[in-house]
Amino acid sequence: MDVAYICEWDRKPRTSHCPSIPLVCAWSCRNLIAFTTDQRNEEEKDLTHMIHILDTEHPWDVYSINSGHQEVITSLEWDQSGSRLLSADADGRIKCWGMTDHLANSWQSLVGSEVDGDPIVALSWLHNGVKLALHVEKSGVSSFGEKFSRVKFSPSLTLFGGKPMEGWIAVTVSGLVTVSLLKPNGQVLTATESLCRLRCRVALADIAFTGGGNIVVATCDGSSTSPVQFYKVCVSVVSEKCKIDTEILPSLFMRCTTDPARKDKFPAVTHLKFLARDMSEQVLLCASNQCSSVAECWSLRKEGLPLNNIFQQLSPGVSDKQPMILKWRILSATNELERVSAVALPKLPISLTNTDIKVANDTKFYPGLGLALAFHDGNVHIVHRLSLQTMAVLFGSSMRQSEEPSLKRQRSPTPCVHFKALQMSWTSLALVGLDTQGKLSMLRVSPSMGHALDMTTSLRHLLFLLEYCMVTGYDWWDILLHVQPNMVHNLVEKLHEEYTKQNAALQQVLSTRILSMKASLCKLSPSTITRVCDYHAKLFLISISCTLKSLLRPHVLNTPDKSPGDRLTEICNKFPDTDIDKVMINLKTEEFVLDMPTLQSLQQLIQWIGDFVLYLLASLPNQGSSFRPGHSFLRDGASLGTLRELMVMIRIWGLLKPSCLPVYTATSDTQDSMSLLFRLLTRLWMCCRDENHPCEPDEALIDECCLLPSQFLIPNMDWLPLGNGLISRLQSKLPLRLQFGKPPGAPSHASVQYEAYTRSPTQPKIDHLRRLHLGTCPTESCKSCTRCGCVTMLKSPNKATAVKQWEQRWIKTCLCGGLWRKMPHTYS
Repeated sequence: MDVAYICEWDRKPRTSHCPSIPLVCAWSCRNLIAFTTDQRNEEEKDLTHMIHILDTEHPWDVYSINSGHQEVITSLEWDQSGSRLLSADADGRIKCWGMTDHLANSWQSLVGSEVDGDPIVALSWLHNGVKLALHVEKSGVSSFGEKFSRVKFSPSLTLFGGKPMEGWIAVTVSGLVTVSLLKPNGQVLTATESLCRLRCRVALADIAFTGGGNIVVATCDGSSTSPVQFYKVCVSVVSEKCKIDTEILPSLFMRCTTDPARKDKFPAVTHLKFLARDMSEQVLLCASNQCSSVAECWSLRKEGLPLNNIFQQLSPGVSDKQPMILKWRILSATNELERVSAVALPKLPISLTNTDIKVANDTKFYPGLGLALAFHDGNVHIVHRLSLQTMAVLFGSSMRQSEEPSLKRQRSPTPCVHFKALQMSWTSLALVGLDTQGKLSMLRVSPSMGHALDMTTSLRHLLFLLEYCMVTGYDWWDILLHVQPNMVHNLVEKLHEEYTKQNAALQQVLSTRILSMKASLCKLSPSTITRVCDYHAKLFLISISCTLKSLLRPHVLNTPDKSPGDRLTEICNKFPDTDIDKVMINLKTEEFVLDMPTLQSLQQLIQWIGDFVLYLLASLPNQGSSFRPGHSFLRDGASLGTLRELMVMIRIWGLLKPSCLPVYTATSDTQDSMSLLFRLLTRLWMCCRDENHPCEPDEALIDECCLLPSQFLIPNMDWLPLGNGLISRLQSKLPLRLQFGKPPGAPSHASVQYEAYTRSPTQPKIDHLRRLHLGTCPTESCKSCTRCGCVTMLKSPNKATAVKQWEQRWIKTCLCGGLWRKMPHTYS
């Protein structure tokens, strides 16, 4: 493990942030982190309980919420989509937070519930029935369906038709369980029930789910001499009211209390966690004293109940039907450790069996098999989730030295700085910790879990997790933390190779996601950074093609099997004529008729297509330079074919509305620009239409493309600029020092020298999705993508239906799949 970056608060303002007690944090599948602090006002001397939400790529851009909780916040929980957050406090109030206008740095309270005056000790969203299993032993097979399989898992509660019902469940300190259900009309159904008839104090609790749709709650009163109780909770809706049924399950006593040598050594249970939300059969327990702790891992198993010989003689066949009981058995326990201050559990759903304990003794280590323990001496250990054997260690002394290398530290009797809250990322390759001084630390966790692996094995681990994110739709920022520049080319090639082995339907579903993944990987190496432009341009081209083709309607009602867009593709492939008008004759032009306002509103997108075709053809003579943006398009038959189809479509629309055509600055007024460009584009497409046997462009084509700069003013394509994110700066082992609210300086690495990414301050800004120029100093409020840096206006200036349809595609996420964040009023 090592530290990637440390972010801390500015101590100068009158209102300062201090860690809350207890301090809690949560990490979403979209790599958003939520955590709490108490804000102290020095003048009024009161505390405000704050919730902070940040994106791991831009941790300084933290969104701070005055939570409105009157008591300290005890729990934070993200939903399965990473777009909503639950917060619960010591007064029994629960609030649900959601994004405002789908912005990652703008949140508001939506709904809530409360159990008046009863502190919440455990909180969870209800399970939606979606569970994916990772088969590590099959990581070498080709099919994604074999590597990642859907597990049969029932939702906690279903609506009509089997749709899962949304809601949350919480456990209070007095032994109550409360369930709140979100109805489709926005109302909240809430019910509260006692876990058992004899209510008792609950100091610690955790919640897990079973495959049959039930909920399991584990509770403890905080004393190691008391049993850890387990309850089954069933939720149902009867007559428009929420109903809760509870049942007592087998309990356990910690092993350390039954050992005579350590009976009274660890009086308090400090941590109680199920190993996973959907794994109610395995639980982790920590018992502590003032100085040390011990951890135990327990498993619930079915065991046969032995019968007395008398009953076996009375019923000879009863031995064949031996009754089974559920019983907790200890899997492993640690020796005496330093006092545990925080626990982080992996979220990667690796299927575990009893034989997985042997993995800790082998050389094969996989992400997701380890959990993190933070100690009061500042150290952090990664231990195997079943055997509890240490696999990796980060020493707190090395962290403190990296934080303050120039300051002379003096010994003091004050307690050591340590993590009070710890959370693992969804691929278990990163760890975030919040310490006693309120600093946020981002830690890398090696894919090999602390063991030296060769480059091939490390690449296979990273590739396996990238494929997992591609299938699930989770954000893969934490995987990029481990990608070095010399790995980028191999990862991109292997990722594409595995993608092409999937069936056609799955390839179509994942087509845009793999382009986004390749773009984010290529940004990490100076030798591949210009390919980022190509991948984003391809994403944009695919989106334009889908949108424009969706506007086409059949001329007659009894339509054939193929849509007008499919027939356009078929005819353009069937007739490789270089004359655009001859291709157009074979089409039913009445299917391309659109009203005039719609055609005019699409002019900006049409202009981008025309500019891009001209730019590509003009760059053909320089095709030997892979550092020039657009290079990969010159060998991409599918993309060139798409551009050719769009030019035919635009040609037809130009007959209806000439003002919607792309505008070229040509030296001759009599020249048919579109015909010339289509002819050259077709000849280039003919060279690479057969992916298996591509050929080089002939000299005559290259000579004609050499003449284009003398015939046209070649447009300057507005590529995405280099963002101010951190991922490309985190490849060194030295941690970055950051401050909340203050963006870091511009990166100093060599990739800035590329012309495609450099922008002068006086250069006009552009809306990358609408292709509108915003001027040198934009006055419109804008939002940018947290991943690729794409910028677009917050509010739409258009009223045309076709353009609104285009803009609705990007309401929730950018074209690369990244979340939006609101930008300052002006941007550079």
